[in-house]
Amino acid sequence: MLQGLNKMKMKYLFWAVFIVLLILPVISLLHPGLPWTDDGQDHVVRIANFYINLTQGNIIPRWGPNLNWGYGHPVLEFLYPLPSYIASFFHFVGFSFVDSTKIVFGLGMVFSFILMYLWLSQFSSKYASLFGAFLYTYAPYRFIDLYVRGDIGENLAFAFMPLALFFIYKLYKKADYKYLAGGSLSLAFLILAHNAIALIYVPFILFYSIYMVYLSKERKQLIINLLLLIIGGFTVSAFFWVPGLLEGKYTLRNIVTKNIYIGRFATLSGLIYGPWDYDQFTLQLGIFQWLALIFSPYLIWKSIKLKNKNWLLVLSLIIYTLGAIFIMLQVSNFLWAKMMILQNFQFPWRFLAITVFSTAVLGAFLMDEFPKKYIFYLSLIFILIVVFVSRDYFAPKGYLIKPESFYTGIYNGTTDTGESSPVWSVRFMEHRPKNHLQVLDGKATVKEVKRLAVEHVYEVTVTKNTYFAENTLYFPGWTITANGVPVNIQFQNMQYRGIMTFHLSPGNYIVQAKYGETRLRFISDIISAVSLIFLLGFAAFRFVKR
Repeated sequence: MLQGLNKMKMKYLFWAVFIVLLILPVISLLHPGLPWTDDGQDHVVRIANFYINLTQGNIIPRWGPNLNWGYGHPVLEFLYPLPSYIASFFHFVGFSFVDSTKIVFGLGMVFSFILMYLWLSQFSSKYASLFGAFLYTYAPYRFIDLYVRGDIGENLAFAFMPLALFFIYKLYKKADYKYLAGGSLSLAFLILAHNAIALIYVPFILFYSIYMVYLSKERKQLIINLLLLIIGGFTVSAFFWVPGLLEGKYTLRNIVTKNIYIGRFATLSGLIYGPWDYDQFTLQLGIFQWLALIFSPYLIWKSIKLKNKNWLLVLSLIIYTLGAIFIMLQVSNFLWAKMMILQNFQFPWRFLAITVFSTAVLGAFLMDEFPKKYIFYLSLIFILIVVFVSRDYFAPKGYLIKPESFYTGIYNGTTDTGESSPVWSVRFMEHRPKNHLQVLDGKATVKEVKRLAVEHVYEVTVTKNTYFAENTLYFPGWTITANGVPVNIQFQNMQYRGIMTFHLSPGNYIVQAKYGETRLRFISDIISAVSLIFLLGFAAFRFVKR
């Protein structure tokens, strides 16, 4: 009976620790106002522009109408959309844009903890899984994302990495369509949460899939299922990543990001330890993250000794970690100089995302090596040490208190560093336009009839040949018609770089400027729609049939 009571006490203590660890990192988000971070304000503005599109029926927002001093901007096409979809939902049910943004930040932290625990608990003890989830969520870089950089996409993406691996593992254990569909959606959500982090994590997802095939006795069926899972993930998210990748050639992306990495490498000493600083943030991996890496070769030795195949997974995690450390150091400069895809990451230290994941898994594996009767107490002691050491990380430098209208009105910026600006325009506008439809030369009267995010309508009376500027930044997808007839858009006038200009002869016109899908975007939308309908439709069919 005493033993039963002790087990019950341990169970309650375990869940108490679990709940406290969930709440502690996000408790500062309950403070009024927006945490003062590098990108937080920009994210709220982007979400407000995203929401405007949704309310007007644009289910795939690609244009920020109020950005760039009111000239609009295509940044939404290249910006990971999942955080904006989630935040828009919370705004729809009554939360402010600031609170909706903070909710998404909080969900990223909470669910990354829960889902890492869920995946690890499939093959590790619950105490080791708790410790691994703790390392994953409490790594210093996670608090940099949350309270210094304010990177809402990266923060959310951490939740979907372990979820994708969870479904891959479940598919390995049992061939079931629900795991295939769940894995496809998880991979899609990872891509939609943050495309750069997805690119960093996909190699390990592919390796883990191969590793599961290697362990499986039903290899042929598992290979087919995993291929379908991966194809499903990429096709469901195609509406975002295909145009984002292929239409990036119309932007300043490669120009702006070229050589930006120079001077932003980490140092080995900085990866080992760096004081917490909101202005020059620390790049340290973390105390127990380093210990997990240092002692992980023991896991390989023991696995080989016991003749099990886990050593392959451990070795891959070690290589994954060391590769990330290498790519963050100055010694890897020769690769950065030659590979534009690396330069598009902009900051070498962004590869800390790899170490956050890999060392957490290694830490869980090592914790499982301790005698069972000591695991809970050791993990609790280690957790308390890290919480104490990182106590300064749990809050931002301060809070911004601004009215909602600041985020929903015209924003004098593009919300990025200019990499999404069209190549034919200036990087940043510097003033607001005089009028939405401006007479540059000639004689005409203009009456604005309608102005939506992607549709502007005017009644125009031209009494003398007139040259107009529709003061919106041109990007493929914009068309202008006069009485339903397309007009020739010019956007390379050096006095009005990137602005849509056109001529009209005398007459009365209904002028419409409209932003629509290019052929590439339309095809990508269809691919995503068909893939999503198939995944959900087949699941619904199986449910009804059952």
